[in-house]
This record gives sequence, C-alpha cells and structure tokens, in this order.
Amino acid sequence: MPWDLKSDRPIYTQLIEQIELMIFSGAYPLGSKLPSVRDMAQEAAVNPNTMQRALAKLEEDGLIITHRTSGRTITEDGQMIQIAKTKLAQEQISEFLEKMKLMGFEQTEILTIIDSMVKEMKK
Repeated sequence: MPWDLKSDRPIYTQLIEQIELMIFSGAYPLGSKLPSVRDMAQEAAVNPNTMQRALAKLEEDGLIITHRTSGRTITEDGQMIQIAKTKLAQEQISEFLEKMKLMGFEQTEILTIIDSMVKEMKK
C-alpha cells in the first residue's frame, strides 16, 4: 500500500491512520513482523523520529507490540483489532452524519442516499 501523505494535516496523524488501515485491511496480518522504523520511514519519505512517534502511539493503543530484541509485531488479539476498527468506523460515520446535518439533510434523506450508493457499489 503506497503512503499517501498530504501537507494539510500533521504527518504523524496520517501515519497512524495509514498504519491502522494496513492493519485493519490485513496488509499487516495479526502477529506479523513490521519492517524497521528506519525502513518504514524511508518508504513513507518521513523522518524516522516521526515514524517512531506514530508507532509508539499504536503500541500505546495496543495494536503493535514491541519486542526488545526482535522489533515490532502486530498484535495477535483479533478482538482488539475489531474493536479499534469499529471505533474508527463509528468516528468516520459520526463525522459524515454531522456534515450531512449541517448541509440540511434529514435522516430519511441521508439513508436514501446511503442506500443508493451501496446499491451502486454492488454493480
């Protein structure tokens, strides 16, 4: 998965989000070993300290485990991954719904739009 970093938001935050997406999508499977901080930073074209900070936050959240002698791995706790994935989805949906309300859409209109989009995606 290519790193898609924008200049409009903090790089640190975007790194966290993109690594989370790689974990949630299975690009980094449960229990898999992560590349070194230096390799990941080079691949993302960011400062290693910034990548280290992002990985430390993901470790704090329980998605990554650091092993003193063998680097970092993705947690093997599938339930923790599912909880984090669901939380992210709820945050995204909440943000979307707030924007729709600000645009003046009623609940039924929002659901109609979502339903038509889901049907369109299935084609």
